[in-house]
Amino acid sequence: MYAILETGGKQYKVQEGDVLYIEKLAAEEGETVNFDKVLLVGKEDGVVVGAPTVAGATVSAKVVKHGKAKKIIVFKYKAKKNSRKKQGHRQPYTQVQIEKINA
Repeated sequence: MYAILETGGKQYKVQEGDVLYIEKLAAEEGETVNFDKVLLVGKEDGVVVGAPTVAGATVSAKVVKHGKAKKIIVFKYKAKKNSRKKQGHRQPYTQVQIEKINA
């Protein structure tokens, strides 16, 4: 069984036991979070597609940890104007482990 869920403006295909890095959630480590924006559920007997979400379907996951991704460099400049701006960014993330797909 698998599901496609939406969180943080992105869509993820998940199965039970998967580990995901998603946009930061307001939940403590060790807590269980439920995702109710399930767009599709694939079962042994077929696929259920939502319009736009599957009614009554949820995905429960456990928060493993919070962290920050590797630093990226944002460098802006304007040609012939001696204008330069260098900035770094580290995107915060939440690591979750999928426990159960309820459909």
